[in-house]
Amino acid sequence: MKFMKLGSKPDALQADGKSVRYISSELATDILITVGEVKFHLHKFPLLSKSNRLQKLLTKANEECSDEIQLDDFPGGSKAFEICVKFCYGMTVTLNAYNVVAARCAAEYLEMTEDIEKGNLVFKIEVFLTSSIFRSWKDSIIVLQTTKSLLPWSEDLKIVGRCIDSIASKTSVDPANITWSYTYNRKLSELDKIVEDKTAPHEKIEPVPKDWWVEDICELDIDLYKRVMITIKSKGRMDGVVIGEALKMYAVRWLPDSVDALVSDAHARRNKSLVETIVCLLPCDNGMGCSCSFLLKLLKVAILVEADEFSRGHLMKNIGLKLHEASVRDLLIPARLPLITKFDIDLVQDLLNLYMTNLRGSRDIESEEKKDKANESMLGQRSLLNVGKLVDGYLGEVAHDPNLGPTSFVDISQSIPDFARPNHDGLYRAIDIYLKEHPGLTKTERKKICGLMDVKKLTVDASMHAAQNERLPLRVVVQVLYFEQIRAAAASNGRTRGNSPRDSSSTVVNGDGECVKSGGESCHSHNTQMCELKTRDEEFQKNGKLNKKSSKNSRSGMQLLPSRSRRIFDKLWIVGKGQGENRSSETSGSSNSPTSVVPGDTKSSGSSLRHRRHSIS
Repeated sequence: MKFMKLGSKPDALQADGKSVRYISSELATDILITVGEVKFHLHKFPLLSKSNRLQKLLTKANEECSDEIQLDDFPGGSKAFEICVKFCYGMTVTLNAYNVVAARCAAEYLEMTEDIEKGNLVFKIEVFLTSSIFRSWKDSIIVLQTTKSLLPWSEDLKIVGRCIDSIASKTSVDPANITWSYTYNRKLSELDKIVEDKTAPHEKIEPVPKDWWVEDICELDIDLYKRVMITIKSKGRMDGVVIGEALKMYAVRWLPDSVDALVSDAHARRNKSLVETIVCLLPCDNGMGCSCSFLLKLLKVAILVEADEFSRGHLMKNIGLKLHEASVRDLLIPARLPLITKFDIDLVQDLLNLYMTNLRGSRDIESEEKKDKANESMLGQRSLLNVGKLVDGYLGEVAHDPNLGPTSFVDISQSIPDFARPNHDGLYRAIDIYLKEHPGLTKTERKKICGLMDVKKLTVDASMHAAQNERLPLRVVVQVLYFEQIRAAAASNGRTRGNSPRDSSSTVVNGDGECVKSGGESCHSHNTQMCELKTRDEEFQKNGKLNKKSSKNSRSGMQLLPSRSRRIFDKLWIVGKGQGENRSSETSGSSNSPTSVVPGDTKSSGSSLRHRRHSIS
């Protein structure tokens, strides 16, 4: 810390209790000056020779036949006046970052300028500020902190503005050229933590990070912090990521973790002002400078402290641009009255809508530039796939809420396009939890909830679980079993042909002979599944007998199913055999669901077809 010593005489200012100060001297004091509650017994000559204001006040007191002067609203109080008194008497006084602003304001109040005497106190303090204080990083911050209690004097003397300019200028310096002390308590990565000098292998140099300054300015009051950040941003030399890190650090420093502390009467107003200020300081880069997790946490606080509509809307706009970076935990925002759900479902729905609107906008721009590659680009967007996983994970968490209605559940699920979910395991998990926590759903509601899921996009493990899940409607279980039959048969047929096995869910031949990729273009109707089964069954019959080993394995795996699912599967397997025998039933199209097929239909086929029957077992 920088300091400056003034005067050379010993300190003769003595105290008598808390409210009396006097000069220890052979000469009797001849003037009484009261500053606040403290009375100073002093001599006229040393004071009048350096203070123009005291000259005026003493003249006025003499006219009133009084030797007492009252200094009301003296900047800096009695301690600042002591510094001025010691300077007038030539006593030793030390100025530093903590008292220099008070001394400067007091000297201005007493008019201790060059007009009265050369080298007066105002001049000496200005030299100290310019040559030392404003050149020091930490001293500039300390001085700026002391200016708040000395307003409006510190503002009128431009001390605040000069401190802010000094701080902002230093933050823009190339980190490689930083030579002054700063605070940086956060741990650096191992790669960045130590740089070894080849010429001095035992000396270790710690590089200066780009955000070296963010911790030090966190100690500033919110009003001063805002002015510093605005000045830093106005210079245009600071990266948005560093700005975002600075705002995050300040929020962590001053926003309490407890919800009760956030909304308490003693701190709610301050916290509201704090959040609104941080929001208005966000970097103007469409939210790219701040992490989505930080923005969502800030949104939570903004809702709790009832920040203004602009702040909440601005946060949601920025979050909507990078929702793919969020985590499920970030989206679990507590609901406020009059909502009855545990979490704010409507808010998440709005964020998803904003994200999809932004995505469609970027897609339109991209389609104008590359129309032939628009769909390919959309399918390849990893961000949309991340949002798909995010939505399924979020549904899995909020599904435990007994007050969550089926309409809200469906709306959240349908907020993203189908191709954002190449895998439906996460959605199935959420549906299973919702059905378990909401046993009172009607048959229509259960059907609507389960209709969100495409069984062809379930993995083998999820399909096995779904086949044994008694909470699912019978129709869904039938669909799962049928598709598993197709998948197993396709795998067996691939081994019979000697071809390398493919993912059974990647290609399936439908009734029209077209190749369907279930990852993004899978058919959703059960009629198509039936046609696929019939065509695949006919193909199996033409190619010969199926591998017996795979058949045995399939049957052994069937034993793992519960009795309800096993009976359904056995019935469907028999129906599949009957359909393979009866070609006329394949083309009739009379069966729209697995349960509508009866074994009696197979008897209508001619005797010539029976000669073509192949053994499946």
